[in-house]
Parts: sequence; structure tokens; C-alpha cells
Amino acid sequence: MLTRALALALRRLELRGRSILVAVSGGIDSVTLAHGLQEASQRSALKLSLGHVNHGLRGAESDADQAAVEALGSQLGLAVRAQRVDPRAARRAGPSRDRPSLQESARTLRYAALARMASDAGADCVATAHNADDQAETVLLRILRGSGPDGLAGIPERSPDGRVVRPLLGVSRAEIERFAAARGLCWREDASNASPRYARNRLRREWLPGLAKAFNPRLLRALTGLAEAQRRDSEWLEAAVRAEAAERFTMDGEWLRIDLAGWRQLPESLSLRLARRALRDSGAGRLAARVHLVRMDALLRSSARRVIELPGDLRLHAGRGEARIGPIRAPAGAGGPSAMLRSEEAVGFAPREVR
Repeated sequence: MLTRALALALRRLELRGRSILVAVSGGIDSVTLAHGLQEASQRSALKLSLGHVNHGLRGAESDADQAAVEALGSQLGLAVRAQRVDPRAARRAGPSRDRPSLQESARTLRYAALARMASDAGADCVATAHNADDQAETVLLRILRGSGPDGLAGIPERSPDGRVVRPLLGVSRAEIERFAAARGLCWREDASNASPRYARNRLRREWLPGLAKAFNPRLLRALTGLAEAQRRDSEWLEAAVRAEAAERFTMDGEWLRIDLAGWRQLPESLSLRLARRALRDSGAGRLAARVHLVRMDALLRSSARRVIELPGDLRLHAGRGEARIGPIRAPAGAGGPSAMLRSEEAVGFAPREVR
């Protein structure tokens, strides 16, 4: 039952007595979350307000979504904050290879806007309406597209900084629909959610029901269970990565210096994660693919003095005992790699080299 699941999530996420900005798009999931939290507010001493992000992608329909959320706030007696963002404009900046997709741009702007509204409202966190079906879809999409173990952890119930919580993550969409029907709730429908143009929609409407029917009627629970198990493992590994990075990584101007002492003895699962952390700390985390991490790790495990290019206009200079990652066009001088890192010694494959 949704009400009980929500109460357990509030306790698990330690939200009793907290101030929460509820992210509401106007759709059934977020409208249900707003009503569910309002019902729980007295028992859990919650201080609620609503936040809406108008992406402007559907013209008058987007404005109607905002009006519906404002009406919901009046109905529930809750303050409503709304901000307009422009995902298309954000995609016009920078080189095309570095531009996010429209969905990525909208997501980045949405979370930034919600963070601003939460700060303005004095809220401790933002609550979003991601549910168990969203979790299952995310995990299966990542499997189909290719993902490392961390990708199988899916959507976290709480963001690493604790500023975003997802109290409906263990609740199925069927339970949400039953809750909404029982209370006669009204919500907005986004026509794009039914379009077969998007892989997630095809997965939701065709593939997941078909797989459940043909292979496992409890597929939703199986996928969400996989995500939860992998998340626990990933959190433990991430703690090890943070500790190792603190010992090995230092910033030197525009360059990230990496101490390679004992790198060959590191388990590959740890060294690959350190390589990804290095790229992220250098500003190219979203551009990193597994092939880049494998090449980096192979070079760092070798004794070669060599330079390879990395995504994000970065280069990795490796030498005995130390490596550095920095911008290809960085000026020479303090903080740059030493001249001794110019040999063309092979590493066992042929990554593109900086000459």
C-alpha cells in the first residue's frame, strides 16, 4: 500500500520534521507524491512546498502544466515556486561533440532550478516522484545499451549529498494509479510519454510487459532488487575509491597528478574506478567510456613513458612513479608535464598519441 510504503520511506530517509520542496511536474506520479506527503505531513511533522520547472518544450501545454501545479498548491494550501528554463539554448553552446542531448540538458537545468527553489524556500531537500517502474526501466535500458556494474545500481533513493530524495522509489506505478483513482486526483498527461520515438516509452509500453509475461511475472521486483543489491556494493567500492584517490591525487594548476606507487597491485575494479574518478576530477567524467578507462589503466600499470589523448581535450602523461592529466592546449611551464614523458614506448595497444 502506497501510504505505508511512503511512511517507511520517510523514516528510512530520516525526513521526519524536515522541510521538503516537492518537485511536481503535474503528472500522476508527482501529483500523487504531493498528496501522499500532505497526508503524512501531520504525522511526520513535514513542512512542504511545491516546486515546478517549466522547460517550455511543449509551448502552451507547458504553461498549462505550470498552471495545474499552481492550482494544486492552492488546493493543498502549499506555497508553489516555479522557474522557467531553456534546454535548447543550453545545447547551443560549445562544440557539438560536447553538447548534451535535449533530455540531458533538461535534466541538468531542472535539478539546478529545483536546488535554487529549495534554497529560496529554506527546504532541507527536494523530493522527486521516481518510482519502482522508473527504476526497472533505467536498469534494463542500461543493460541493453551496455553498462558497467555501477550503472546497474540505477536510481539512488537519496543523492550523495542528501539534497534529493525519492520516497516513492519502492512503489510501483500500479500502486500510484490505485492511490490516485481512490482519491479522485487530477493530473496532466504529457503526450510525449506515449511516443514510440523514445526508447524508454517503448520499453515501458511493450518490452517490459512482454518480458514479464514471457519470462518472469515478478520482473519489476527482480530488476529493482538487482539495483538495490548493486547499489550497496557500489557504495562500498566508492568509499574505497575516495580513500585511494585522497592518497594518490593532487591538483597542480590545471593538471591532476597521480601517484603510481603500487598501482600494478591494485585490483582492476578499483584501478578502473580511479581512472574514471581522475577523468571526472579533470572535467571529462560524462565523456568517459570503458575503452578510455581500460587504456588509461593499462598505461598506468606499465612502466612506459607515454602520452595519450583522452576525451574532453585532455591528455595523460605517464612516467615512472607519476602520471598527470591536463588540457591538451595548456601552456608549458609550472604544473605541466615534464619533458621526460615523451617516449613512444608501447603499452600493448595503439591509443591515439599526442606527438
